[in-house]
Amino acid sequence: MVKNLRTVALAAALALVLSACGGKDDAQQGGGMPPPEVGVVKVQPADIPLQKDLVGRVAAFRSADVRARVPGVLQRRVYEEGSDVKAGQVLFIIDPAPLQAEVGQAQASLASAQANYANAKAAADRARRLAPDKFVSQSDLDNALAAERSAGASVKQAEAALANARINLGYATVTAPISGRAGKQQVTEGALVGQGTATLLTTVDQIDQLYVNFSLSVSELERVRRAQTGAGEAKVQVLLPDGTPFEHQGTLDFSGDIVDPATGAIALRARIPNPDKTLLPGTFVTLKATLGLQPNAFLVPQTGVLRDAKGAYVLVVGADGKVARKDVAVDRQQGGNWVVTSGLTAGDQVVVSGVQRAQPGQPAKATPANAAGQAQPAAAKAEAGKDQAAKDQGSKD
Repeated sequence: MVKNLRTVALAAALALVLSACGGKDDAQQGGGMPPPEVGVVKVQPADIPLQKDLVGRVAAFRSADVRARVPGVLQRRVYEEGSDVKAGQVLFIIDPAPLQAEVGQAQASLASAQANYANAKAAADRARRLAPDKFVSQSDLDNALAAERSAGASVKQAEAALANARINLGYATVTAPISGRAGKQQVTEGALVGQGTATLLTTVDQIDQLYVNFSLSVSELERVRRAQTGAGEAKVQVLLPDGTPFEHQGTLDFSGDIVDPATGAIALRARIPNPDKTLLPGTFVTLKATLGLQPNAFLVPQTGVLRDAKGAYVLVVGADGKVARKDVAVDRQQGGNWVVTSGLTAGDQVVVSGVQRAQPGQPAKATPANAAGQAQPAAAKAEAGKDQAAKDQGSKD
């Protein structure tokens, strides 16, 4: 009987021990879960370029219309269409014969005026010599002097007419007003040009540097001006139609002050170097305009900025290892990031991946995120290392 009682007591004690061990294991499994891993990016304030993606159109730096300034028949074209010409180079020849005749007529008129002036001057000199001795009347003296002055004025008039005739004769040889690329011939040989109006013959465009004209809405411009507290040179990068960046960077050199009522936009212009003349006027291009610098701003990946009814916020992992919420002011999107102007401090660890696992006030394990904003958890790294080792061992076998 005593032996049975001892057996029952021993069984009861053993049951109590096993129950206590099981409770301890349950406690370890239920209350000792490790904190979730999240990918973080440590942010620092910096001077961030104010960039805008825009569309613009290329225009020649200078464009000059070549016109016929005198009437006549176009004899021939001297230049090659689409070639580069120098300022003063001959482009067209207009029949000079009528103009040469006008020059000859003007020369004859000048000679006649000079002869009349010589006669009038001789008569006036004679009257001046005889007037003191009263050999000529005062009236005759006055008439002789008046005739001399009139003849002198006729000479000047004839000289001006000759100069004008020679200028017109010079216009018969049409030259390039600027250096650049000469365009297509607008009038064929044998056509009458310059009759009443200055006929357009061709156009010369200077393209060794170019303008890119684009516009910015008033709201965007005001937004840029509010953010542009730091000084910075406005630069423009042109993207070609195939998406490749143009090798030469331009600068903003004009900003209009008048809003176009039809579009509500303000005209802007950038100057682009084009020494190889590969970029042509009239081309539509995409621009990345850097309109200055915005100091003390933060770049936060898009996945790290969240929004709710209150506004934009981020989750950060503090020094105590716990997640905290920070309300931020977001200015604009730039590339794959948001530009945050306030709400963050230098060194904050912003959660950019595993955001759904991070809860404010709860602990989290911060893991640096890679360039794509994805975390590299330690467990995943260890598993990847095991897989690679297994592959290496298999290759050896």
